[in-house]
Amino acid sequence: MTLPEVQSAISEKKICVLIPTYNNAKTLKRVIDGVLEYTENIIVVNDGSTDSTQEILSQYLHITVINLPENKGKGNGLKIGFRKAKKLDYNYAITIDSDGQHYPDDIPVFVEALQSEKEDVLLIGNRNMSQDGIPKKSSFGNRFSNFWFWFETGIKLEDTQSGYRLYPLHKIPKKYFTPKFEFEIEIIVRTAWRHIPVKNVPVKVLYDPAERVSHFRPFKDFTRISILNTILVTITLVYIIPRNFVNNFKKKSFKRFIKEDVLESDGTNRTKAFSVALGVFIGFSPFWGFHTLLTISLAVLFKLNKVLAFIASNVSLPPFIPFIIVVSLFLGSPFVHGESNFLSQEINFDLVKNNLLQYLIGSAILSVTMSVICGIATFLFLNKVSPENN
Repeated sequence: MTLPEVQSAISEKKICVLIPTYNNAKTLKRVIDGVLEYTENIIVVNDGSTDSTQEILSQYLHITVINLPENKGKGNGLKIGFRKAKKLDYNYAITIDSDGQHYPDDIPVFVEALQSEKEDVLLIGNRNMSQDGIPKKSSFGNRFSNFWFWFETGIKLEDTQSGYRLYPLHKIPKKYFTPKFEFEIEIIVRTAWRHIPVKNVPVKVLYDPAERVSHFRPFKDFTRISILNTILVTITLVYIIPRNFVNNFKKKSFKRFIKEDVLESDGTNRTKAFSVALGVFIGFSPFWGFHTLLTISLAVLFKLNKVLAFIASNVSLPPFIPFIIVVSLFLGSPFVHGESNFLSQEINFDLVKNNLLQYLIGSAILSVTMSVICGIATFLFLNKVSPENN
């Protein structure tokens, strides 16, 4: 795209550039001047800077500046910037860090990618994290974030931590729960949960230790991110995956739903065997009351056959529970001290409570053993009946 085409698209699409900043006086002016080559639709959120940031910003009379009295974190600054952008009637916001690592001349990459999409999309700059000069902790943190984003959304990205992004302002959540660096993880996960595509676009990156000021606190912020991912994973398993499963049922005809989301007739024998193995494992595990939820959630997450997994999980139907308890206690007895004499007692959940460690150990052994046996048996059977499905 030529410069006039980019400028025209920014105007037509109602795109602004949002720059959160905190004590980046060395690089802030360069970033703003670079963005001004493409647009004056700029919102700068000065998050309580104590250096010369405010003096620098006072030189720019045609951009929107929000000066916060104290530093409350990048996430808080972005939230305030998003609200301001909506009030100014913008539809999209390109966020760019003020520490100089992002190149303003990559703005056309986002604009062109947005124009090529037929629907709203959240775009994240994909940095080359393998190039020289990239801190190892940044590269590791990005891989860590990529994995959990995939687990929580099913979307595979190469870069989920870049702050260089384009947000569809009217499609992102309105309320958030995190105020600092972890906010950028929360917003992309929760936007993906709203069925908004999240994609990477290639951008350049510069890590100059002489200029760059990082406010990331390795221990505190990594801990906050880990806690957030724990919460997001829990929500994914307990709510998002079952919700998507039910929504698919509502949207499709019954025949199509059974074929695509349940039977998955194009699944391989290996997939079907793993589905049975998963169901048996959950069924023999001590997750009483949660067997169906866990089975369906994990089957959807790992793209297994939901019906086979569900049927296999019913090894724990009420008539079979006393036998499962006895076998679990028997298998666990060699690993605990003392004698439980469980065979002479009434078989109920009080027996399990009084011999909990023994039961848990035995249950783990039983679950894994029966899962492996049933999975292999299913694979061999299917391979003999319909070998062409391998």
